[in-house]
Amino acid sequence: MTCLTNLISLIKLLFIKDKELYVYVHGITGYYPRDIELYKLALVHRSKPLQLPSGRWTNNERLEYLGDAVLDLVVAEFLYNQFPRKHEGFLTSTRAKIVQRESLNRVGKAFHLDTHVRAATHSTSHNSYINGNALEALVGAVYLDHGYKRCRQFIVQRIICQHFDIDQLVKVDQNFKSRLIEWTQKYHVTIEYALVDTKNDRDNNPVFTTAVIIAGQYAADGTGYSKKESHQNASKKALDRLRSDTNFRQQVLSDASEG
Repeated sequence: MTCLTNLISLIKLLFIKDKELYVYVHGITGYYPRDIELYKLALVHRSKPLQLPSGRWTNNERLEYLGDAVLDLVVAEFLYNQFPRKHEGFLTSTRAKIVQRESLNRVGKAFHLDTHVRAATHSTSHNSYINGNALEALVGAVYLDHGYKRCRQFIVQRIICQHFDIDQLVKVDQNFKSRLIEWTQKYHVTIEYALVDTKNDRDNNPVFTTAVIIAGQYAADGTGYSKKESHQNASKKALDRLRSDTNFRQQVLSDASEG
């Protein structure tokens, strides 16, 4: 059945106008697109939106949102089966290392997504995560085009297994948010991330500021060109404060015990 499907796709390829994108998507995902428009949209950055025949302007942010959720689920399932004896904190930390913006951006660059993304020049220079964002949008497109089973296969085989050394990954902890979450779980402390400000820089790129609240107390805040980046920066500052500010650390643990 798969051979027949591929044969039909190859025959269609002779008559379609988007041959380059069609072949490119197959090379990355292992599947021929059924709806090529989804993949076109996945490569449209908000800085240079695409006008639909209806006159409405659109970009890849909705697909990015969907792909982010699918990635989280697939990676969580993969790690759950890969490490049957590990606790929840370990699984959360390891998942965060895979889906963090830096990791996805690295994979996106390996896929050469930047050579296909439709974006304004100033956005590509300021938004260092444009490849990672496009990768999430691509995952969303595969999910809508081929369903969960094939999308899961693409993520596991083409993203996780080809671009991550899982054994090495679990030995290295560079994700500040996951480390902070593990600390709060260890001491049974509540943690909350609150978006406190959103503004645009001079090139109209959004900049987010997030505060991290530990045991009901403000710990630190951080900024970034994505919410995830602001979470990471806030978490790093919070970890530094927990190490250096003994009074703050004792107050957090005291409030947690009283709660």
